[in-house]
Amino acid sequence: MTDSKYLPGDIPAVESVDKYHNGLGGDPEMDGLSLYEKKALLVNRELDAHGMGKYQWYIWFLCGFGYMIDLLWAHAFGLVAAPLQQELGFGDEELGNIFVAFSSGLTAGAFVWGVLVDIIGRQYAFNFTVLIASVFGLCLGAPSNYNGILVLTAFVGFGVGGNIPIDTTITLEFLPQNRRFLLAALSVFQPIGVVVCSGIAYGFIPFHSCGNGANGKPLPSCYKVQGGAPCCTKSSNMGWRYLLFTLGAITLFVFFLRFVLFRFQESPKYLLYRGKDEKAIQVLHHVARFNKRESSVTTEVFAALTDEDGSMESAGFAHGPMLGAGAKQLNTSWSDKVKLELVRYKLLFANGTMTRLTLLVWIIYAFDYWGFTIAGSYLPTILLRKNAAISVGVQETYRNYVVIYICGIPGVLLGTLMYGIPLVGRKWAMVISSALMATSLFLFAAVNTEASNIGLNAMEYFFQSMFNAVLYGWTPEAFPAPVRGTAAGVASFWGRIFSIVSPLIAAHLLARGPNDVLYLAGGGVFVCTVAILFLPTSRMGAQSF
Repeated sequence: MTDSKYLPGDIPAVESVDKYHNGLGGDPEMDGLSLYEKKALLVNRELDAHGMGKYQWYIWFLCGFGYMIDLLWAHAFGLVAAPLQQELGFGDEELGNIFVAFSSGLTAGAFVWGVLVDIIGRQYAFNFTVLIASVFGLCLGAPSNYNGILVLTAFVGFGVGGNIPIDTTITLEFLPQNRRFLLAALSVFQPIGVVVCSGIAYGFIPFHSCGNGANGKPLPSCYKVQGGAPCCTKSSNMGWRYLLFTLGAITLFVFFLRFVLFRFQESPKYLLYRGKDEKAIQVLHHVARFNKRESSVTTEVFAALTDEDGSMESAGFAHGPMLGAGAKQLNTSWSDKVKLELVRYKLLFANGTMTRLTLLVWIIYAFDYWGFTIAGSYLPTILLRKNAAISVGVQETYRNYVVIYICGIPGVLLGTLMYGIPLVGRKWAMVISSALMATSLFLFAAVNTEASNIGLNAMEYFFQSMFNAVLYGWTPEAFPAPVRGTAAGVASFWGRIFSIVSPLIAAHLLARGPNDVLYLAGGGVFVCTVAILFLPTSRMGAQSF
């Protein structure tokens, strides 16, 4: 069954774009829509008419850099865990603390920024998340004690945590309808971030890390030996610090691109549901000028909608607040504005379909994050230990990381291609990719050769990247703009909660052996596969308000 009747090159309701461009004249597509949805439909048509311009491409790339930062940092802690543990001397059971600290920051960031982006707007959140991550990221390599590193790691996570919910929301609200497959393509920046991180780690960590002692075993931590005994010192183990300093500098550069070189305009749909119709029109005209086009949307067009439907909707407004009511909404009392916020949040559970959608999306995100957090956190360590058992060196292992994570790029591209294909689409792309991701984790537990270790890790990351590309791209499409950031942020929040718990469980299982960790990750991903099967098909590829 197809989840969308439109291919990536099609424009929905193309016949009505010219005839009913301004929503007048008995437009059949307006039937049954609220005032806000009618205005949002006109915004969609305006963006469709202008096509994919320079402004949209700038937004797409800058939001893509947000995706890159997300995995850049998430992957880094898996790569620095081994040299960090060797220098500071904590045990395997404490190894999970750095992943928990990062996940705790991500959890707070996903919830706070996800909710705030629907309250304060997209513009501020777009910049502040990256600024926070860059400031604390630059400081992360300085401490020489584990607790200090954990605190800074949590703050980096807080900044990074809002990136994906915010970036997908922003991208969707400026894209033409026939370019929504680019939402999935945003995820191509995630494996790029992992490859960049792995490449930098390969350049620093093997050549600036503590080696083995005279007995052929890794040098112990200086905190674990008597004075004068050979040990792993800070000066001989700077590789992981160089990596984190470099990632902080990259994050700061992305902030510079977002805040200095390109000035992002607030989303028209955010402005509409906040009642700021004139500002929404100003943004549409600004985007049109930026793209060297002209905008036909005016305040008179929105006013005509309000007047035309006044008999129905202003009467309803007399009994309570209404989203998208323009000046009427701005002039309401504080009590009505509070009621309006409650009305907005109730959209997540407005009917049976929305309730099922919201709950299933929470479950999918929770177990997706469960699976890939364990994989991202422990697969590098497991691969290092498995390779050591078959005499594959540290340098070769870090080289293999680069090879493995490059496979995420074609994974994202395949997910993007399947996004709008009839008989596959968003739903079945997620079912297939999540099932194969879980399968690869189970298979990795069963074998241990250099070729199989590379191949199965590459397979896991290929399908992980494909699955997340479609999931992250589709989520903002499924929810209306007044709760879009909240829906995506709270879904990420539940995922981050599970990503805090899963490393703690995995750390205890790792002490018994790596296979139990792999089964734990694979089982969680299979839960996603089952939940996706029950998603409402009506929320796949529909008009985005």
